[in-house]
Amino acid sequence: MSNPSEKTLVIVDDETSYTDLLGQLLSDHLDCPIRTFNRPLAVLDALPTISAGLIVTDYCMPQINGIELIRRVQQQSPEIPAIIITGHRMELELTDYSDVRSLKSILAKPLNWRDLADEIVRLWPEARPDVPAHGPTD
Repeated sequence: MSNPSEKTLVIVDDETSYTDLLGQLLSDHLDCPIRTFNRPLAVLDALPTISAGLIVTDYCMPQINGIELIRRVQQQSPEIPAIIITGHRMELELTDYSDVRSLKSILAKPLNWRDLADEIVRLWPEARPDVPAHGPTD
């Protein structure tokens, strides 16, 4: 059982099988609790009870898109960094998101989970595991 004050990685995608797989892969290789959500508005409801360290969200979802989710999270907790994962990268890169200061990275789908894990650790070093995920290097 994780410590309630411990920071949590939040993963949001409307595809349940995707969040389940990503959550499992990342939990095996990062040193932090992970919560997955399939509805972005559920994240906003749960945010006051979660000590979120970083949010990873899909861009294209029902209810609200990932950018709007990050904007709303930023209003409640501006210190939480966020990563967007998307198959619509070009569309996102052509728009100015300077008002979304919490958005720190945009990663394209299909996504290698190790690249995502590396990006999570880059933005949130506390998620780094005690033991290297790739084994010892000589």
